[in-house]
Amino acid sequence: EIALTHQTVDRFGSRFQGRVAVLHSGLSPGQRFDQWWKIKRGDYGVVIGSRGAIFAPQPDLGLVVIDEEHEWTYKQSDAAPRYHTRDVALRMAELTGAVVVLGGASPDLDSYRRASSGEFRLLGLPVRVKTRHGSAPGQADAASLASVEVVDMRQELREGNRSVFSRSLADAMDDCLVAGDQMILFLNRRGSASHVQCRSCGSSLRCRRCEVAMTYHRGASRLICHYCGLRRTPPAKCPGCLSYKMSYHGLGTESVAAEASARLGGATVLRLDRDAASRPSTLEDVLSKFGSGQAQVLVGTQMVAKGLHFPGVSLVGVISADVGLNMPDHRAGERSFQLLYQVAGRAGRGSAAGKVIVQTYQPENYAIQAAAAQDYRRFYELEMAFRREHANPPFTKLIRLLYQHTNRAVCERDALTLADQIKDQRRAWGISDVEVIGPTPAYPARIRGRYRWHIILRGTDPRALLDKATVPTGWVVDVDPVSVT
Repeated sequence: EIALTHQTVDRFGSRFQGRVAVLHSGLSPGQRFDQWWKIKRGDYGVVIGSRGAIFAPQPDLGLVVIDEEHEWTYKQSDAAPRYHTRDVALRMAELTGAVVVLGGASPDLDSYRRASSGEFRLLGLPVRVKTRHGSAPGQADAASLASVEVVDMRQELREGNRSVFSRSLADAMDDCLVAGDQMILFLNRRGSASHVQCRSCGSSLRCRRCEVAMTYHRGASRLICHYCGLRRTPPAKCPGCLSYKMSYHGLGTESVAAEASARLGGATVLRLDRDAASRPSTLEDVLSKFGSGQAQVLVGTQMVAKGLHFPGVSLVGVISADVGLNMPDHRAGERSFQLLYQVAGRAGRGSAAGKVIVQTYQPENYAIQAAAAQDYRRFYELEMAFRREHANPPFTKLIRLLYQHTNRAVCERDALTLADQIKDQRRAWGISDVEVIGPTPAYPARIRGRYRWHIILRGTDPRALLDKATVPTGWVVDVDPVSVT
């Protein structure tokens, strides 16, 4: 989000020269201090930034625009106060009389429900808008969406293709380069291999501080934990059985970029993920090179799916649409759909027709089918029916109570104690419309050496039950969590 701020600032700066302020956590304390006071004095008419920019002291607030309003990063989840930017913006608008615009091609389900019911005003954009070259501001043509093909990777395996690329995607990549166009290859997973396993005893190399497999990064020649950042040199033999039969499994953006370079010969391949663009300046360099046509292929994670406009891109290849689809979270399907829907929108933004090829082992999944059809309404209806059946938001509300401790037994004991207390209060007060789920280990069950257990309160008014209980110090209370992992 911080990285994408640069191109937004450029666009607004060209219209409002000298009147655009920038606020995000990537600024130094001195820069933030200067920006804050200049905004308060009224020197800037426009403030652009990530979620914290909602608190900019704009003296005469008239408009708040939240772009890609469905993004979960608008929720401050890792520290108090655990606010959601969208909720803050709506409350500020009530207090100041400002207008709030929630933008997005795949809105949050609750936002769309409120718009459909008339609580918000719904403004639809049924066709893609393409600005004509050399046209005046505001002049544009309608453009068709990219065509989407879903490839069943199970069938590819049955027919002997064990490549990263399906035959359809491989052929499309060749055609794209012959036509002189560019392509984006999307995989929402970093590194070269998602886990390293011993073929003798079957054990995987796991982080000693987190209960997750370590990811192999070929460029750094290291195993890296994506939760705590722990690094270690890949062992030549298994630490458990001392066998030398270590094997590397799974894909990441590094391995996809290497495969693309090998297959496409002289094509220049760039990578855009958290590792390749650790600094905003590096990311801007990658985007500048790709935007100017110095590279033909861009491989990346969700960073390539958000807000990028490259007219030269005619092909988008989704290497695996299944990543994240089976996470233990009620929003897993929604997030998968939104990512696929967004990345499909990167193709065909110029004069050439766009083509998207989605590779998956679950072609029948409704989220993948709706994303392939680029039909938000279809997904909305199916997902809302699923949420209603399972009594999940927006038909109920959630409160998550998370506890962490370095001792596994203590963590479990304290979680069980609080859960029993809450259940006792529910019975004592006769609160029947709130469900107490758990306690259960969170996912992952341990991060940075601390075990994690959580309790979920689900119902029409879980706050009514929470207020009857005494939550001890050390528990994290998250109202309306965007994720329960």
